[in-house]
Amino acid sequence: MTERFAVLTGAGISTASGIPDFRGPQGLWTKDPGAQAMFDIDEYVASPRVRAAAWKHRLANPAWTAEPNAGHRALAELERQGRLTALITQNIDGLHQKAGSVNVLELHGTVWYVDCLSCARRIPMADLLPRLEAGEEDPACEVCGGILKSATVSFGQSLDQNVLDAAVAATEACDTFLAVGTSLQVYPAAGLCDVALKAGKRLIIMNAQPTPYDEEADEVLRGPIETLLPELVG
Repeated sequence: MTERFAVLTGAGISTASGIPDFRGPQGLWTKDPGAQAMFDIDEYVASPRVRAAAWKHRLANPAWTAEPNAGHRALAELERQGRLTALITQNIDGLHQKAGSVNVLELHGTVWYVDCLSCARRIPMADLLPRLEAGEEDPACEVCGGILKSATVSFGQSLDQNVLDAAVAATEACDTFLAVGTSLQVYPAAGLCDVALKAGKRLIIMNAQPTPYDEEADEVLRGPIETLLPELVG
């Protein structure tokens, strides 16, 4: 019988593509703890200064030019083989889709779109970047004048319940739950490990740093994800 995986990915899978993580030694928040304000919805809404910093950060986001690495491609191949119940990601960079993955559950949204917090209008980020390049620091919605934000889930915002329900169902349907490149410190994403353990699934963790679930895992793998992941799923 073919082993079926549910996979949860975090920022660690994209570092080899040039996108820094958050909590690692070279992580965004490790090097600049104050940057966390950009990811807090209350601070974002309350402060034009925080929004300006966030838009500056988005304009310089390496995701616009990043390419998938061997880790992303290995998971796309796993899906093509019919061995994946779902690819669940905390990442917002779109690299899984760029690698060819189709059934991607984006728990924390995507940086490739922009939402108006007032009228809920959604536009492609590509339509907004020229306004930033032209010098706008805190662009407003062109329809209602509301605050704009990337279509990502910030601290203080709720996850899409339909996406979360699908992630839970995929975890319960797998044989092995594989957590890749995630610190497993952010909930409810990390709670999928609890779902897997409660359902009696194998738990494999692949991360550069220790996680709170290492002792409960069936296997813990350390090393470059772009090397380990193709070996594991191949």
